[in-house]
Amino acid sequence: MNSDAFEPVMTQTWSNGRHAVRCVKVIQETWDVKTFCFMAEQPVMFFFKPGQFVTLELEIGGEAIFRSYTISSSPSVPYSFSITVKRVPGGEVSNWLHDNMSEGAKLAVHGPVGQFNCIDYPGDKVLFLSGGVGITPMMSMARWYFDTNSDVDMIFVHSARTPKDIIFRQDLENMVSRIANFKVSLICEHYESGQFWGGYRGFLDAAKLLMIAPDFMQREIYCCGPTPYMKAVKNMLREAGFDLKHYHEESFGETPEVVKEQVVQEAEQAAEMIEAIQPADLLEVCFANAGKSVQIAPGETIHAAAAKLGLHIPKACGMGICGTCKVKRVAGDIEMNHNGGITDEDIEEGYILSCCSVPKGNVTVEF
Repeated sequence: MNSDAFEPVMTQTWSNGRHAVRCVKVIQETWDVKTFCFMAEQPVMFFFKPGQFVTLELEIGGEAIFRSYTISSSPSVPYSFSITVKRVPGGEVSNWLHDNMSEGAKLAVHGPVGQFNCIDYPGDKVLFLSGGVGITPMMSMARWYFDTNSDVDMIFVHSARTPKDIIFRQDLENMVSRIANFKVSLICEHYESGQFWGGYRGFLDAAKLLMIAPDFMQREIYCCGPTPYMKAVKNMLREAGFDLKHYHEESFGETPEVVKEQVVQEAEQAAEMIEAIQPADLLEVCFANAGKSVQIAPGETIHAAAAKLGLHIPKACGMGICGTCKVKRVAGDIEMNHNGGITDEDIEEGYILSCCSVPKGNVTVEF
């Protein structure tokens, strides 16, 4: 056999950053939910922690839009990754994806990032609680345990509006039929005329939780869903005396209105401060690649400095969660208060999140 006939596969490994991918498959999960599968042009091993997310970089209406979505696939299938998106009435990005994202479409993604995962917070016995499209990180975790033949004891509880709204129903039924350490309970708020439903009805409450998972107090709990759902679950666990050190929830998306209001107030306060600040107190931020610099008041962020120069550093969340605004610090000290959008490895290499990094002196960044 001629060994020269075989070419070595040059496979790269995915790491946090900006990557070009293309859509290779679109799956209609329910009447208003689709899964979009992506691969790189050249072979890339998409390693990530089950539960983490990516940020899509899209152009909609001539404007650059960034939106974060949890990866719903498992890193045990490493040459592709998937996101699962629910069409939201009036949702700019979700509707655009449903109407325009098709096989062959190319785009850029940022990530993977996120502190919500089952690798950093493992457990021998776990309880997955999800509502609506919040099922996506739970499926990534469950698929990981399933594919790696883990002996983790799993209870999977999902709440949906009606039986037709249950996402990944066939996948869940397949997993239940194949392994003994995976139990699934589905709860539907109600069912419509003509629909058969023999499962739990209403909402997840303490009584249902006790029936489904009598030993929930001894489990590692992961929760994701609409904000009211997660708030109700957390209150229920707190009232039961559950140790919240073993409770983990996903939380990201569009910048909340309260945060937007806070940003506006901070900007107004900063403007007032600048009027009272002496020139000697101003700090200089230099953007090496652009060859520009600007003076800012103490307390202003690197991102705000870039905006003053008309430099657009991509940003999605504004809270240090999505990791989109990552830049490399060349010189100077900063204080960064992030929410999981950057890895320890990136920090060691000098990267920062510009939206939540405040200079402590003169600073230079690569941008």
